[in-house]
This record gives sequence, structure tokens and C-alpha cells, in this order.
Amino acid sequence: MELDFSSQSHFLFALLPEIILCVWGMLVLVLGVWKKEGEGGPSPSDLGVLSLVGILLAAGANGWLYGVTQTGGDGMVLVDRLRLFANWIFLLAGALSILISLAYVTRQRIQAGETYSLMLFAMVGMMMMGGTQNLIVIFLGLEVMSIAIYALAAMNRRDRKSAEAGLKYFLLGAFSTGFFLYGIALFYGASGTTDISEMSRAVVEGAVGLPLLAFGVAFLAIGFGFKVAAVPFHMWTPDVYEGAPAPITAFMATGVKAAAFVAFLRVFLVAFDSIYQTWYPILWWLAAITMVVANLIALVQSNVKRMLAYSSIAHAGYLLVALVAANETASAALLFYLLVYTLMNVGAFGIVIAVAHQGEDRLQIEDYAGFGWQQPLLGVFLTVFLLSLAGFPGTGGFMGKIFLLQGAVASDLWTLAVILVLATVFSYWYYLRVVWFMWMREAPSPDAHTSVVASLPMRVALVSAVALILYLGVFPGALLGLVERSVDSVSILGGSLAALIP
Repeated sequence: MELDFSSQSHFLFALLPEIILCVWGMLVLVLGVWKKEGEGGPSPSDLGVLSLVGILLAAGANGWLYGVTQTGGDGMVLVDRLRLFANWIFLLAGALSILISLAYVTRQRIQAGETYSLMLFAMVGMMMMGGTQNLIVIFLGLEVMSIAIYALAAMNRRDRKSAEAGLKYFLLGAFSTGFFLYGIALFYGASGTTDISEMSRAVVEGAVGLPLLAFGVAFLAIGFGFKVAAVPFHMWTPDVYEGAPAPITAFMATGVKAAAFVAFLRVFLVAFDSIYQTWYPILWWLAAITMVVANLIALVQSNVKRMLAYSSIAHAGYLLVALVAANETASAALLFYLLVYTLMNVGAFGIVIAVAHQGEDRLQIEDYAGFGWQQPLLGVFLTVFLLSLAGFPGTGGFMGKIFLLQGAVASDLWTLAVILVLATVFSYWYYLRVVWFMWMREAPSPDAHTSVVASLPMRVALVSAVALILYLGVFPGALLGLVERSVDSVSILGGSLAALIP
């Protein structure tokens, strides 16, 4: 089917996944406040299942868009393979986060309607960021996503840490948004457009003032750096990840990061490919410092959520290597790694929720002593997730790091490749420390973990995540082919960049 974007009605078809999620989010919100559970209204679990139905419908619409060809129009809304693959990541992050949250939301008496509707709206913002080549639309998507996440971080009104997390994220997020918007203003002043493809054309033709453009690149890098939690823009991450409800932390660590990296890729590797030398040093140092600092700080963490927060920062550094490499191999590796990272990170947080009895207790690493022997299935699952995060052979995380290294080597980024390998080796210590406590330390009592129960929806999420991680660790070819075709659908700076690197 061809969609002629010179006809405004065709935008409705192009935006069908987003429209479905918006409508479904409003439906969930209305049902959540219409009647109380005891008065015939839906239970929190019912609202969660209803939200999953909306995600499935949006996934069906996203699959239908693979048969659509885009013609005419200004390209503000894109129907390319990169957008569609990114949508799968956002939908997967949302679905898995809801599955691990159903029992948590019920036990913590969190407003289910508001929580699940905000998650759906946040996914809409993510899709907007990944599905456009206009900087203003990227900014609108960023704000839709961010406002929903600010509220979600503070959703547990009975927990002071949750309120603190929401406030910190809001204040620092607003500060970073100012940098991002000022960067867009500088780009517009330099090129006279906010369209990425037109801006790229103007840069190539020399119709752009390079000093103004260089400042714009720096400000935009700060805005993106905050969203992906790159050092030194990571200050909010540990406190917010620790204070926010655990399912929301899982959603933030995966969906928000994926949306920021997809938009990062579109802007820097499409609009600014011809000024690679201008932004290469900025991202090179961001990647190197993020990998080193995050892993070093993670070594001394005793709280599991804070440890996973610094782990998330470190993984942002690994993904930044793909942007610095700026070739099709590295871009495909970035998409591959984002999908695998979503699986292993949400899975790890799912086990954390189960160990904490669907709450925010028992978050110290010592609380996992003997967990593997008293809950062998969950212990094996957590071991797989942590080994995949560390990059152990046979897991999807290992293949993701291999592909990132291939992309870095293709651009002769040997120093960054070595830093990535060494940082990965250091990360083994804090991941395996949790594994050691689970399997090598005795539980404080014979029944310390016997009350740990994973609900049926959580078990579905965990089994699915483990199966996909192990499958992609052995047979990554199918997914790699899909991400390569997704990258081929956009103009990515390709080939070796050795001649461009100072």
C-alpha cells in the first residue's frame, strides 16, 4: 500500500500505532477512575491486561506498516524500517514492564489506571522520537515521554523516595530540556530548517555557519546525554532508579534509553554525517568516560537497584561507541543491543521485584544469599540475565558486544574497543558478586526465600526474556538481518572513517 503524504489523511495510517496507544491510554485512564474495584470497577490486574491488549493492537498496526510505501510530503512522519524496528523495542519494553508490574501495583496500592495509561502515553512519545526526521517533532516526543515518566517515577505516594525520585528527575530533566531546545534553535538559525534531511543537505552545500552549528551540536549532545544517562549527565540516574517503583525503573532503563538512542542516531548520523569531525571528539570522550566511571562506581554498590542503575549508565557508554563508529555495522549493532538490553534488564528487575516481595524491601546484595538454592528456577533466570548483562558467551548480551566491537573496529576505533573490552571485564565483578551470593552463600534461615513468589504474568515475562536471550546468543542471524535492513532504510554514514578521525 502506498501512502501519499501530500494528502493529510494518509498521516492517520502512518501514525496508526501511536493513535491506538493514545486511544487505549485514555480508555484505561477513564476505566481506572470510573468505578472503584469494590463497586464493580476493574481491578488493577484487569487494567494491566487491558493495557497489554492495547500494546498488542499497536504491534499489529506496526506490523501492517511494513507493507506501506511512503511517497510525497515533507517527511515529518517517517515510515521506514528503522522506525518500525524501534517501535518493536518500545512495545516490548512496555509489555514486559507491565507484566512484571501487575502484582506489584496491586500490593503497593498504586493507582493502576493512571500508571498504565501513563506508560502507554510514554510509549507514544518514544515512537514520536524514533519516527520523525524533524527536530521539533523529536522535541515534542521527548516531552510527551518525559512528562509521563516524571509522573510515573513519583507514582507511589506512600513512599518518600518515590516522590524524591520524581522531583529530582523533573528538575534535572527540565534543565536538560533547555539545552536540547537551545541546540535546536541554533540549528534552525544556522540552516533555516528543522528537517534533518534538509539540514544535512545544507551542511553538505556549505550553506550553514559552522561555528553556530558546532555550538548546536554541543547543546544537543548535552540533551541526549542526559536522556541516555551518559557521564557526566548521569547524576539523576542512581537516585531516581532507586526511588522510583521497580517496574517503572525497568521501563525507564529500557524504553527511555532506546528512544533517546534512536533519535540520537537519526540526528547525528543523518543530519551531521558531513561534519563528523566536529562531533566525533565529543561523543568519543562521552563514551570512554561513561564506560570507565560507571563500571568503577558500580563495583562498590551494595544496593541492587543502584548497582543496576550504574550498570545502565555503563551500557549507555557501550552504545555510544556505536554512534562514534558511525557506520552501518555499528548502527545495526546498536539496534540489536537495544533489543537484547531490554530483555535482560527488564528480566533482572523482575527478579528484584520478586525477591522484594512486590515492594521496595530486601534490595541489598546480602539479601540474595542462598536465593539460588531456595528458588532454583528464579535463581537460574537471574543468573542468565546478569551473565548476559556482563557479556558472557552464549547469551544475547555477548553477541551484542561482539557486534559493537565489529562496528568500532570497522572505523579503526581501537582505543574505544579496548576500553569497551576492559570495562566489560571489570563489570563481571559486580554482576558475578550477586551470582556468588545466590549460589555460594548460605541463606540466613531455611525459609528466608521460601515466601518469594513470581506471579503468572511475571513468569511469562521471565521465561520469554530468558528464552530470547539464549536464542539470540546462539542464533543471532535472523535478528541481525532484520536490524541491518532497518539501518539500510536510512542514510547512515558508512564505511571506514579512519581518514576522518583526527
